[in-house]
Amino acid sequence: MSRFLLALVALLAASASFAQSAPIRGAGATFPAPVYARWAAQYRPSSGIEIRYEAIGSGAGIERIEHRQVDFGASDIPLTSAERERMGLLQFPVVIGGVVPVVNISGVKSGELRLTGRVLADIYLGKVRKWNDRAIAELNPKLDLPSSNITVVHRADSSGTTQLWSEFLSRANPEWKARVGAAKLLNWPTGVADVGNEGVASSVQRTRMSIGYVEYAYARQHQLSVASLRNRDGRFVMPRRSAFEAAAAAASWNSPADLDQALVDPAGADSWPLVGASFILLPTEPQASGRTLEAMRFFEWALKNGQQSAEDLDYVPLPHAAVRQIEKAFEQLQTSKREKLAAAATPAETAPSAKAKAAPFVPPR
Repeated sequence: MSRFLLALVALLAASASFAQSAPIRGAGATFPAPVYARWAAQYRPSSGIEIRYEAIGSGAGIERIEHRQVDFGASDIPLTSAERERMGLLQFPVVIGGVVPVVNISGVKSGELRLTGRVLADIYLGKVRKWNDRAIAELNPKLDLPSSNITVVHRADSSGTTQLWSEFLSRANPEWKARVGAAKLLNWPTGVADVGNEGVASSVQRTRMSIGYVEYAYARQHQLSVASLRNRDGRFVMPRRSAFEAAAAAASWNSPADLDQALVDPAGADSWPLVGASFILLPTEPQASGRTLEAMRFFEWALKNGQQSAEDLDYVPLPHAAVRQIEKAFEQLQTSKREKLAAAATPAETAPSAKAKAAPFVPPR
């Protein structure tokens, strides 16, 4: 075997040993935390690899992966191509879920309350202050709504869920767009703040006459009442997995650029208007090769074997066309790492000839 191949094998073996000596650590969005925890528990017995994920919000997750404090980051909002290039990151979605309004109103059952994006924005602007306000009552003529004040609950941390929520409100309400806008961290006009999807869900659960927004899995876990929303086609739709699937199916997944799309306010009579993907961020530089490849293998496993678990938690698996795009991105990253590692291992050697190419790369197990 040539010195070139010996050096490459030694580097890959060393990186594999390092990757397996400690848990693979990730951090970021709280939106997908339940399914990541389920996948990690299922993956460890067969792989021997422990995956630890810290749900700290999309903004904090991006910051940690940018500074290489974790092995992978997670965000509910995709980075731009310029941001990814600056940080040296590969980005891809792994699961889709719905953001839903949750309420705690005496005498109103889950799904009975109807709301629109415009009215939701007015509630979060502090313009609609009582549950029997005319704007809400006109949408719900059959409900006996209380005259109680509305307690608004929102995120305190930098959050992809907030970005999706505020983007929906911005599209529906010009005043919200002008005064507040869409971002992961907002200057909220009114309301009380809590940290993470878990914090908002718990706050709504213990606060009578409140409203908040969370990923659907958290609404289910906390047995919270949800509101129906009017979608782009003018239909009121209940938040459920079939409505999230309809939104995902309405999108195009035929090019690499499609992997970066947000799914807010999609077309389709049955589509839920507030759907988003959870995006994984992996380093592309060769110094992190062993741990990056181990994290990549985990998500490859999840895309192939973890979809039933995602459905059990009311997330939506990625469409097959999207998975094919991700597989191509993985192949390109592995090829790039192989070439960069080889170049680093043999600085004094010239590139091998076409007849002396290295054997196909097989990630270390």
